[in-house]
Amino acid sequence: MAETTHTLLTAELALLGGDRAVPKDSDGGTWPVVTADDERAVLRVLRDGPLNAASPGEPEIGRLEAAWAEATGTRHCVAVASGTVALHLALRGCGIGPGDEVVVPALTMNATAHAVHAAGGTAVFGDIEPGTYNLDPRSAAAATGPRTAALLPVHLHGLPADMPALRRLAERLDVPVVEDAAQAHGARLEGRRAGALGTAGCFSLHPHKNLPTCGEGGLITTDDDELHERLVSLRNFGERAPVGARTYISHHAAFNARMAPVAAAFTHSQLARFDDYARRREPGIRAFLDRLVQLPGLGVPRIPAGRTHAWHILRLMPQPEALGLGPEHRTGLRAALHRALRAEGVPVSQYQVAPLPAHPAFRPAGMTEADALDWVAERFPVTAAVVDGSLCLQRRHLDPAAGPLLARYADAFEKVWRHLDLIRQMARSRPAPGWREALRKG
Repeated sequence: MAETTHTLLTAELALLGGDRAVPKDSDGGTWPVVTADDERAVLRVLRDGPLNAASPGEPEIGRLEAAWAEATGTRHCVAVASGTVALHLALRGCGIGPGDEVVVPALTMNATAHAVHAAGGTAVFGDIEPGTYNLDPRSAAAATGPRTAALLPVHLHGLPADMPALRRLAERLDVPVVEDAAQAHGARLEGRRAGALGTAGCFSLHPHKNLPTCGEGGLITTDDDELHERLVSLRNFGERAPVGARTYISHHAAFNARMAPVAAAFTHSQLARFDDYARRREPGIRAFLDRLVQLPGLGVPRIPAGRTHAWHILRLMPQPEALGLGPEHRTGLRAALHRALRAEGVPVSQYQVAPLPAHPAFRPAGMTEADALDWVAERFPVTAAVVDGSLCLQRRHLDPAAGPLLARYADAFEKVWRHLDLIRQMARSRPAPGWREALRKG
């Protein structure tokens, strides 16, 4: 084995015609893992019904809600159509509407800000912390004002945000905290699971998430009895939960945000293996990161004391200054490593290509494009640097049997790092497009 590893590390890069460090037929990386139990759960609904969540006596939605409330340690759970819908309804349920501002991080999936605007509010942004990539409480405080009506931190990639500091800020402002826990199923902070750390917690069940469904779905958790009652109404045209026959009387302006029973049955089946999968994937991910942290100039995820990571996404941050390059080579370094690693068989990606406040949909009104981009660069420097310079691994590592595949990925990183002179030359050779260019192109 040592001889094989030595051969890999000294071999020519696949980019230049050498053998790949990760063979194309490598095992592992399948997600979601679909078992016979999952298939039986779906078939049970298809054969026995009901197929609609609004049907009298429909059991699957309630089963999933009770199980996820227990898993998160919360009083209530409401199943809805998607993670984005979960955010939207949670904000609506907390009273967010026209004229309200909600603080969100500058680095997150666009759904976080879309949910605010769909509720009638306006997303305002805070920068992120280096290393954790979560909302910086100091920047969040600077973004607040007289119209601030809620905080919407994101537990990005599966690491809980600094909720104690954000809760203190929310208490001073007397506003709710809605957790975007779409990527953080099972993560913990001070012993409590994500989804139990704020006024409401919102989860996505997209098939690529740590807890998947067989289509789309979302979950909202809360300890607030009144909020729970409003959420149940908001997901079903503003109607109250029926006691007998459905009345179709709307008490709130709302729409159909129900989850499908088939999707609920699939997720409930997956939930039976959720903790076991998390336990089994941890050693492989830790071993992978333990090897990468030894490579000079490569930052790996930082986990503050008192928190656990759900490892939904692994974000890696090359550090140009530590590799003898200047900050002007940040995008070039990322592009060179992206090209070399993918050639070796490592499916790294950039993931987000621009800070969220730079997107045309969320820029400050009245600013020209040039002024808006300059404003973003000045106001959100950590986010801008992370977007331009980092690489991500998604989905393949979620397979609980992916440990050997991750070891091959680590082989590939070590092999590429043996050729840093070439990587530096590639990084310096020509400017690579950054987030400004991505926006203009997109």
